[in-house]
Amino acid sequence: MSDSRTFEEVKAQVLSAHSCSGPKEKVKFYNTWAEKYEQDVAILDYNAPFLAAECIASHFTGEKESAVILDVACGTGLVSGHLKKMGFRHFVGVDASEKMLNLATKTGLYQELKKSMLCQDPFPVQDESYDIVVIVGALSIGHVPVSVIKELWQATKPGGFVCMTTRGNADNFEYKTELERVIRVMEEEKKWSCVAINEVANWEKAVSEHERGYITGVVYLYQRAHQV
Repeated sequence: MSDSRTFEEVKAQVLSAHSCSGPKEKVKFYNTWAEKYEQDVAILDYNAPFLAAECIASHFTGEKESAVILDVACGTGLVSGHLKKMGFRHFVGVDASEKMLNLATKTGLYQELKKSMLCQDPFPVQDESYDIVVIVGALSIGHVPVSVIKELWQATKPGGFVCMTTRGNADNFEYKTELERVIRVMEEEKKWSCVAINEVANWEKAVSEHERGYITGVVYLYQRAHQV
């Protein structure tokens, strides 16, 4: 492709997000990035959308064709695209970026798309409505606060599944530690139980100046308790 970008160009694009000082600036960044997003994450060898979908598909015990999935921070639709190939059919997407949502609309994957700034706006879905809730890529430093996972849990039907991902690199260490603390507390409160925790070595190519090769990442899959 004549307009394909180099790894160094993509790296500069991703690192420029670090200068975003708040949620609104971050949304502007994603609006600007939307058209090149899928091309760029392919250059980064970003495996999280596939790995999350694979984890869900391998552990989900219900009828895939009738399951309703809430794709949170859905972006252009990468996660739902993989899930559709694995037999799922019903998707609702939530994202703060209008440009990302416009591209997600063009995929034809989603029955409904909702614009919402996570942890700023009211969560735009009914409680206990979804068989599966998935969030990929947004649970990291500078993106969405850890507190969002309680909203993800509330949106999940009793007995339904919540799939979350985060990065394992040094820059994200404190966020990951806090995320796992909140997950563990919710488990101790018997709100959900662990189905799978998949640690992955080749999550995506490193972009920070002090990292080389690939960074690690984690897929978490939890099942909401039938009764709390």
